Parts: sequence; C-alpha cells; structure tokens
Amino acid sequence: MIHPPSVSPSLQRDGTQRCYLPIRWVTRRGLKHLLWLVLASILVAAFISGCSPLYVLRAAYEEGKILWRREPIVDFLGNPQVQPDTQEKLQLVLAAREYARDVLKFKVGGSYSSYSYVDRPDLTYVVVAAPKTELRPYTWWFLIVGRVPYKGYFSKEDAQAEIDRLTAQGYDTNLRTSAAFSTLGWFDDPLLSHLLRYDRTILSEIVFHELFHNTLYINGAGAFNESSANFIGHRAAMDFFRTRFGADSAEYLSATQAWDDEREFGGFIAEMARTLGDLYGRDIPRADKLRLREDVFARSKAEWLRRIADRPNHRFRAFSQRPLNNAVLMHYVVYLKDLDLFEALYDSCGRDLVRTIETLRRAVADGGEPFAALRAWLAKHGKEQTAAAH
Repeated sequence: MIHPPSVSPSLQRDGTQRCYLPIRWVTRRGLKHLLWLVLASILVAAFISGCSPLYVLRAAYEEGKILWRREPIVDFLGNPQVQPDTQEKLQLVLAAREYARDVLKFKVGGSYSSYSYVDRPDLTYVVVAAPKTELRPYTWWFLIVGRVPYKGYFSKEDAQAEIDRLTAQGYDTNLRTSAAFSTLGWFDDPLLSHLLRYDRTILSEIVFHELFHNTLYINGAGAFNESSANFIGHRAAMDFFRTRFGADSAEYLSATQAWDDEREFGGFIAEMARTLGDLYGRDIPRADKLRLREDVFARSKAEWLRRIADRPNHRFRAFSQRPLNNAVLMHYVVYLKDLDLFEALYDSCGRDLVRTIETLRRAVADGGEPFAALRAWLAKHGKEQTAAAH
C-alpha cells in the first residue's frame, strides 16, 4: 500500500517471539550523506502530506531513520548471528525482487535490496473514515499522489486524535496498523524488520504488491491502486513459487489458497456493500438506517461464519468476530474491489501475467475512472485478446 509511510512486523507467527537482525549503527556515512537523507526525508514527508508542519517533520524524522538504517541484505546472508529461517526469508526477498524486475518487468530500482531495522512494535497507525449512512471513504489530499482513502501516523496518540476529530464530526472510523509502505519509486524502499514475522507466502505477496506500486499508480484512485496491486501481488507470488519450487510445492499451494480466500471474501464484501447501498439509498429516516444497518452487520457476520464453518484456516475467518461499521468495510472495499475484473483481464490475456500487466497499463493509460476504463477495454478487446492468446 501507499500512504504516509506505513509498515508492519518480524519473525513472529505465534505472537510470542520477536527476532530482529543484528543492528548496525552506521558510522561510515559522512555528513554529505546525512544531509541528503534529511532532505530526502523532508521531501517524502512533503509529498505524502497536505498536512501540518508538525506532521511533515515527524514523518521526515521517521523516514530519515528508515533510510539511515538501510543495509544491503546480502551483508546478512551467511552471518552466524542471523537465524537460518530468517536468512531463507532474506534470500526469498532478493529472489522475488529479481523476478519482479527480470520477468515481470516491474520498475524495481534498488527497492527491497536493503534491510532497515524498526525499533518499535508498530511503525504506523492508519486511520480510515466513512459517513455513517454512505459507503464512501473520507479522503485526505496529499501532494503528488492526490486524494487517498486513509492517513498514516507514526504516533498512536496522533492517530487517535484524528479518530476523535472525525468521530466528533459524525463519521465512522477505524484504526489499524499497516503492513508495508511504498514511496512509488522515489526512493529505494528497504525490507523493514517488521515484515520478517510473516511466512514466506505473505512476505512474497507484500514484496510484489509494493513493487507494483512503483510500476503503476494512478493519482487519486486509491481503490484501484490497492486492488490492482493486491491482484498482482497474489498472482505474482503464485507464478514465482511455481517457477521456483514447482506446482506441487507447499509455497505454491499456500499462495493459491490465499488468492482463493481473497477473491471469495472480496465477493462477499461486494454483496454486503450492495445490501448496505440499497439500505442507505432508501427514503427513510436516518435513525432507521442506522438501526437497520446493525441488522445487516449481524446477519452478514453470521452468514460469513456459516460459509467458512469447515475452514478454520481461512484468511478472513476473524471477520465474524470484529465490530463493524462503514469505515471497517471501506478498508476491505479499497483492497478487494472488483478482484474478479482483474481475473477476467488475466483470462483474456491467456493467463499470462506479463501480458496482463502490460495490458492493464494500456487499458488505463488514457485517464478517466480506471475501473470503468478496464471494463470498457474488456468489452472491446476481451474476446479477441482471449482468441489471440490461444
């Protein structure tokens, strides 16, 4: 994802162990490099923010720490202080970035060739908001990237203050931590120590997702940017693991199941959004809409639990246990919107991901609403593209 820099956590699947790579406080970099990092950090903060000077300075400071602590990943390979499982993940990240660069033709640059230590459990806190009787996200404006449906903070207290401000204005709100960040290729984004907590499948998906943001990003189209990167991240991980380990490998099967879960849940959220949209569009008092939406929330959680009752490892099983409001749903809508539309494009390109990526870029190149542009392209070229692929 892209927003005021975001992140997530290290080598911890059961919540009890956290293992970071050895810290190297860099002393060899001179004053000139330090000044460049300060300026670069301020630029990052400026282009991600249309906000207060304090917000910009805090973002610049935190981004500066990330940049300052970067070390080449290859320096940690073979280091006896680094656990074998961690070394395998580091090698996997390097292999994934090379696959993205050489096979998928992403704009990779130096991203994910370095590692940066994060010195607290959660780097950023992401605020999402939405009106109580409309399924549309509250948006924030940021220089260069336009409007985005979320805002990140390095301080939980600052994020909570924004939550309180929006709640006082009558919005639904949601606060979460983030998984990774992208500077859209402006700088060489490192692998953050938080990400080493994830298994090989999720780690690879994140790398491909973030690198795709470097390759295709449409200003002001938050849902399209995140949903397309979600699709590409999953499909790239599947191709990568099949090529690297084979179609019978645990990694490929895990990546395939993850994408199936994602599409299934995305379809369910779309159904729920349509039901709520119909409710919110009715000519009834606002109080009735608020009361009836709680019935929709309760029924939907019960229905989702019924659908996956025999699948305890489903990625989205926890949905049935969490409190719901429009802001929570908008988070899912942003990342899971029209995933089957991207699958249709993939099918029309002969299930060739390289062709799909190039076609996707061409389909939205002329501007306009990108989902509409993609539908129009499929309506015009889909059948002939499928025939040519076969």
